[in-house]
Amino acid sequence: MRVALICRDKSGHLQTRMDNRAAHLAHIEASGVVESAGPLLNDKGEMAGSLVILLVEDLDVAKDWAANDPYAKAGLFEDVQIIEWKKVIG
Repeated sequence: MRVALICRDKSGHLQTRMDNRAAHLAHIEASGVVESAGPLLNDKGEMAGSLVILLVEDLDVAKDWAANDPYAKAGLFEDVQIIEWKKVIG
């Protein structure tokens, strides 16, 4: 199943994102379940969140992946949505 993680950063936490970016990217690479990912941008063009598409067996695997993301462990996110997603185009 595909799962979309839509994560919005806490306001004023760009440095937290930057400090944990290498570990976050390593988590993506090591997990082998990320199909697509990239930052959400604010109106200034600055990173302000994340959109991650996971290809996993079930929602529990997605929740575990999200909980172990270095960004989440660093307290970066204000809000995280974990939603089953159906790929139609692309």
